[in-house]
Amino acid sequence: MQGHIFNIPNALSFLRILLIPWFLWFFHTGRTDIAIVIMIVAVLSDWFDGQAARWTNEVSEMGKILDPLADKLCLASVALYFLWVGELPLWFVLFAVLRDLFIFAGAAWVRHHHQVVTTSLWPGKWAVGFVSMLFISMVWPHPVFELWPVREFFLYLSTLMLLYSFILYCIRFYRIHHGLEYKA
Repeated sequence: MQGHIFNIPNALSFLRILLIPWFLWFFHTGRTDIAIVIMIVAVLSDWFDGQAARWTNEVSEMGKILDPLADKLCLASVALYFLWVGELPLWFVLFAVLRDLFIFAGAAWVRHHHQVVTTSLWPGKWAVGFVSMLFISMVWPHPVFELWPVREFFLYLSTLMLLYSFILYCIRFYRIHHGLEYKA
């Protein structure tokens, strides 16, 4: 692994992973106010870890793995929780979790066979952002989220962006495997 393993960006990704059980516990026990704060901290840490890596010139191979892993663990954990309590449809959770598993496996395969550590694609980051907005609209008891079909909007927008980014990841893995030029 190139670069430092212990740095601010990686610490923020670790923080995001550590926040998962706390968010779930506080939300499940009815402490929505604390759960919302934890979710906002997690979403902001996702943004700040990338910014901190660029600001401090601490872009590392570990960070290229840890950041998307933290995203995938957060998404899967919260999606599975909302499936369990009946707030998310099974098709969405299966799609989102299987997509992330395939992307993670594809990235691991590319790393193992081609010694290339792939970075997150911007459409993938946008997809995570839309899923985050879906989760925020499910957690935050704001009247706008009850009055308008905000959840449904972000559910379908997330699905489209997850699908689009999955296709782009597959194309990237294909191009790397076949020795073709690809965007990092």
